[in-house]
Amino acid sequence: MKVIGAGVGRTGTYSLKLALEMLGFGPCHHMEEVIKNPPLHVPIWSAAVDGEHDWENAYRGYNSAVDWPTAAFWKELSEAYPDAKFVLTAREPERWYESFSQTIFRLLETRREAPAEMRPFLEMGHGVTSRCGISAGMQKDEIIDAYRDHCQAVKETIPPGRLLVFEVRQGWDPLCEFLGRPVPDEPFPKSNGREEFWERLDAS
Repeated sequence: MKVIGAGVGRTGTYSLKLALEMLGFGPCHHMEEVIKNPPLHVPIWSAAVDGEHDWENAYRGYNSAVDWPTAAFWKELSEAYPDAKFVLTAREPERWYESFSQTIFRLLETRREAPAEMRPFLEMGHGVTSRCGISAGMQKDEIIDAYRDHCQAVKETIPPGRLLVFEVRQGWDPLCEFLGRPVPDEPFPKSNGREEFWERLDAS
């Protein structure tokens, strides 16, 4: 693993995934990989939530990882991959909450009423977000506080030379400088708006 994303979902993680792959750090693991193949990935990450980590199998074939579930294990991964660099995707907390509450959180709130075949994935997802201090039933202020606490913990723990705090609207320059890659001629990718979130889920 060369690059690990510590930013939670809805902070531009899918755009970062695409950017890392364009820079030669792919394939990049993202929750999309879990959605595409739950029988393979859900047991691995459910076990990780329970404290049974198997990073070799979790990231087999990947050179980077962003988004949940990875972001929930940033501290363990910083020790497991001491040479990896970390990118903390960040967003203004109120705007992040607006997006998160209408996508991931709404989905996890319905996990007990979901079809039986979806429940293992949703329970795993709830376990992952809970590791970041965010659980179903929490109120807006509690969720925003948990988001801020997560970001602060990452910044206080990962040394500055190993960590980039990054907003995707900043584009290529800070990311390429941090990773030692030339700036591509193509625009920085922008993807995974709320509509795309639900489309990806429906297509799985």
